[in-house]
Amino acid sequence: MSRLKTWKELTPGGLILEAGNARTYKTGDWRTERPQVDKAKCINCFFCWAYCPDGSIIVDADKGTMEGFDYDHCKGCGICASVCPKQAITLVPER
Repeated sequence: MSRLKTWKELTPGGLILEAGNARTYKTGDWRTERPQVDKAKCINCFFCWAYCPDGSIIVDADKGTMEGFDYDHCKGCGICASVCPKQAITLVPER
């Protein structure tokens, strides 16, 4: 039987031990609500993109449009919905 680690042997939580690894961790499954965009209301102001703490807003730079959300990394915080001047983003319950 293998020995369990003591608390002194465990890696402290919340530490980033190697640089550049955030994309490998899909943190979107934490969320209880997911954002949805109403394209008819969206004016592509990119406030959502500027304020998103997770970089989860997908934009098409060539078209200059907001294309949707990176649900693998979006935590459903709702900041995008709160800063949208046209209320084009709403939060819906996660399925």
